[in-house]
Amino acid sequence: MKQITIAVLMVMFGSSISTAQKPITTWHKNQVIAHRGAWKKQNLPENSIASLKHAFKLNCYGSEFDVHLTADSIVVVNHDATFLGINISKSTYQQLLAKKLPNGESIPTLEEFLKTGLKQKKTKLILEIKPQNLGKDRDQILTQKALELVRKYKAQPWIEYISFGYDICTYIIKNEPNAKVAYLRGDVVPEKMKADGFTGVDYHFSIYQQNPDYIARFKKLGISINGWTANLPTEINYLLANEADFITTNEPELVFDLIKKSTVAKGWKLKWADEFGVNGLPSPKNWIYDVGGKGWGNNEKQFYTNADTLNAKIDKGVLNITALKADKENNNYTSARIATKNKFDWKYGRLEVRAMLPKGRGLWPAIWMLPTDWKYGSWPRSGEIDVMEHVGFDADTIHGTVHTQSFNHTIGTQVGKQIKSETHYDEFHVYVLEWFEDRIDIYMDDNKYFSFNNSKKGIDEWPFDQNFHLLLNLAVGGNWGGKEGIDDGVFPATMKVDYVRVYQK
Repeated sequence: MKQITIAVLMVMFGSSISTAQKPITTWHKNQVIAHRGAWKKQNLPENSIASLKHAFKLNCYGSEFDVHLTADSIVVVNHDATFLGINISKSTYQQLLAKKLPNGESIPTLEEFLKTGLKQKKTKLILEIKPQNLGKDRDQILTQKALELVRKYKAQPWIEYISFGYDICTYIIKNEPNAKVAYLRGDVVPEKMKADGFTGVDYHFSIYQQNPDYIARFKKLGISINGWTANLPTEINYLLANEADFITTNEPELVFDLIKKSTVAKGWKLKWADEFGVNGLPSPKNWIYDVGGKGWGNNEKQFYTNADTLNAKIDKGVLNITALKADKENNNYTSARIATKNKFDWKYGRLEVRAMLPKGRGLWPAIWMLPTDWKYGSWPRSGEIDVMEHVGFDADTIHGTVHTQSFNHTIGTQVGKQIKSETHYDEFHVYVLEWFEDRIDIYMDDNKYFSFNNSKKGIDEWPFDQNFHLLLNLAVGGNWGGKEGIDDGVFPATMKVDYVRVYQK
C-alpha cells in the first residue's frame, strides 16, 4: 500500500519529489570567488574546465564563469561574444569546435561545467548569464536554457546566478524562487534590489567607494555583498576592511594570503573611513578646513584655504593636498589643512592612512591628531599624536612623535623615533597608529618603529584618555620645516592620500 501511495504522489507532484535533495552544508566558508576560474597564476585558459578544477583545488568559495548561446541553441562557456575570433551567436557548436583553447580544450558547454562541478561539494558555481545584445527574447532563451540544464542535473545547490542584465536577474528570481541572484552593473540602489527579490549585490568595488553608504545599506537589507574584480592589494584590502561577503578576483591566491594578514583578521573592526571615491572637494560630511595664515604657532609660511580645489581636491580615488607658490593675505604660499573635528573623533583604536609624500626642501607634510575637547588645557597639556611627519630637508626620514606637558619640543623633551625610507616620494605607504589604554604604537606599513607607554603618572605624561580627531596638512616652511630654507622650485607640491580608515576592537 505504501509503494502505491508514493507512486501516486510522484505522478501528482512530479519533479518536486524526484528532484528533492539533501541540503549541502559543506561549502567552503571564505570570501574568495575565482573570476573565470583560477587561471592566472597557473597560466590556464580563462573559463576552461582546467581553471574551474583549479578553483576547486584552491578551496575557493566559488568559481565564476560566463555563458552564451550558439546559433543552434547550445549553452557554451566563454567570456566574450567571440571565441578565438568566431562569433558565438552566429555559429553552431560544431563550428566552434574548429578551434581549441591553448591547453587543448574545446570551448566548454554549460553541461560539461555542471557535470564537473557536481563531482565536488565544496565550491559554488557562480553562473553569469551574459546579455547577448540581440534583444530581450534572445536573453530570455539563453536564461531559460541555462535554468533547464541546472534543473536537469539537479545542480541547484551548487549554483548562484549573476548578470549585467537586470531583466535576466528578475526572470531568474521569478522562475527559480530559491535561487541566489546578484546584479552586476552597479546602477540600481539597494532598496529597489531588495524590493525586487535579490539576495546579493555584485558591484565593481569602485561603485562602493563612490557611494560610501551602499555597503551599510545593503547589509541592513540582508543583501550579501560581492566586489568585482579586485586584483590589486589595495582593492582587495578595501573589500576586506569593509567586510565584504565575497571578493571576485583574478588573484585568488593573493586574496587568501591577504585575508590572513588583514586588519580585520587581527580583531579590528572598521568604524569610520574615507576612500575618497568622489571627485572634487573632500566630503563635507567627513572634513572641515582649518583656515588662515598667521604661522600656526610654528612660523609657517602658508595660508590654509577654505574649500579650494586648488589646494584640496579628490581625483581618481586620491585626495591631493597641494601647496602652491601663490600670494594670499601676506603669505607667499597656499595649502590645505583638513580635519575630522566635529565630524568624527575617537578614543583608542587603529588608524591607517595610505599616503605618498611630496619632495622638496621647505615642505612639511603631516598626519596627526589633536584632542577634540582640550579637557586638560591648552597645548601641550591635552596632548598631540604625530602619526607621520616629514621635513623635506631630511629627505630619507619619517618621524613619529607624541607631545604632552612633560614631553614636548618647546622644552626639548619630546618623545619620538624615526624610520628611514627611500620610497615615500614615489610609492604609497600606510602610516599606522595603534592607540591603546596602556600604550601608543606607530608603524610605517608593517614596521613598528615607535612605542610610547602609559607611565600611569598622571595627565602631564599621559593625557591620551580622551577623544582625538585627525588632521591632514601640508605646511610650508616653519621653525622645523623651513630650518634649511624653502626651495621655490618644488611648487606645486602635493601630498596624496589614498584612504583613511579607523578601526576599533
